[in-house]
Amino acid sequence: MKRKIYDKLVQWKHEQDGATALLIEGARRIGKSYIAEEFARNEYDSYIMIDFSKAPARVKSWFDEYLEDVDTLLQNIQLHYKKTLTPRKSLIIFDEVQKCPRAREAIKTLVADHRFDYLETGSLISIKKNVENIVIPSEEEGIDMYPMDFEEFLWAMGNEVLMPYIQKQFEQQKPMGDFHRDAMHYFRQYMIVGGMPQAVAEYVQSKDFNKVDAVKRRILRLYQNDIKKYAGSALARVEAIYDAIPGQLQKHEKKFTLSALKDKARMREYDSAFFWLDDARIVNICYNTTAPNIGLQLNEDRTTLKCYFCDTGLLISLAFNARGIVSNEIYQKLMFEKLEINEGMLVENVVAQMLKATDKKLFFYSNYDKEEAENRMEIDFLLQKEKVTSRHNIRPVEVKSGKNYTLSSLTKCMKKFGDYITTPTVLHAADYKVVDGITYLPIYMAPLL
Repeated sequence: MKRKIYDKLVQWKHEQDGATALLIEGARRIGKSYIAEEFARNEYDSYIMIDFSKAPARVKSWFDEYLEDVDTLLQNIQLHYKKTLTPRKSLIIFDEVQKCPRAREAIKTLVADHRFDYLETGSLISIKKNVENIVIPSEEEGIDMYPMDFEEFLWAMGNEVLMPYIQKQFEQQKPMGDFHRDAMHYFRQYMIVGGMPQAVAEYVQSKDFNKVDAVKRRILRLYQNDIKKYAGSALARVEAIYDAIPGQLQKHEKKFTLSALKDKARMREYDSAFFWLDDARIVNICYNTTAPNIGLQLNEDRTTLKCYFCDTGLLISLAFNARGIVSNEIYQKLMFEKLEINEGMLVENVVAQMLKATDKKLFFYSNYDKEEAENRMEIDFLLQKEKVTSRHNIRPVEVKSGKNYTLSSLTKCMKKFGDYITTPTVLHAADYKVVDGITYLPIYMAPLL
């Protein structure tokens, strides 16, 4: 499937010309290995892909035995994989490199040799077990890969013209008009199916939600097995957070309440577990900022957070767990907004997912002042301008799933923090409009913010 990261790989190849290796990091089953091999096949004369989840022990041992003898190391790799590589025209892929930390450490020597280009893929790259006793090479660049975004989903569905039109209307600040309904129909399909390539491929082929759900459940089982295998001493806490995510997001205010896990629980007990899930890319963490002014990170409160699932399609399969499968009836009701649940959890989760896919760090603002009602507000997301100035840097964004809603928090925010904010925005199911200084955007425009 067509993925945007491919162009970034091509850019890396031409700009670096072997001066660095590139590590593609992301959750399991988002297509890292696929895109790495597709890139190798199209852009190089030859390549070798070493899958360290399958590679025999002797291949792994070479990175210990021959690190000071690069000629022998590279000769052995070519002999084992029965492929001849051409200097400066070939690529070696270290797939699932976290399973062979010494190979990752060898990147320094291999890049200095400059014979071939090197691409790595991995998950759980930073957990202690995978970086113990190795030096992370400075010659390694990193790039994050995410589930398929809305435009990539449209491409998979055979529609390459809708997103450019959405972008044009966004830039010109005009309504979508006749095409808003079409865009929302695609968006709801994207929200329900999600962005995991295997699930999208199944949906494109069969349009059968039951088959799609079976694919998503296999991915969820893989994540659960990874937690059991790699979470170590944090296992119980990681599992508790993972299981609680749907219930926490179902609440009106989406902040993660630790007391739901254990009475008198404190963040210091659970911060390593949240970090593990974030590092595994299973969740997207959104931190509270104590003041929406110049620098959001300067006011970051890491003890208060929201924990979104990495993919909204997976979240649906995790949340609606009756009999181990989400029935086609439930999917149909979700598709046509007929299910009697608070859809806010899904809509807010998919917005977090879309923002994260554009490499944004997620922040929200929450203040429950018991004395001053004017200070009491919660803003779903705060986005910061790339170029920071002394005024008007922060874009407050509210996400609304239903047709009837109030904007008391947003209007309070505009009044209290007017000097710091710009373009107060509501993401909703209706078309573009501007009313009383607030910009209302259809929710599928979230990636363009």
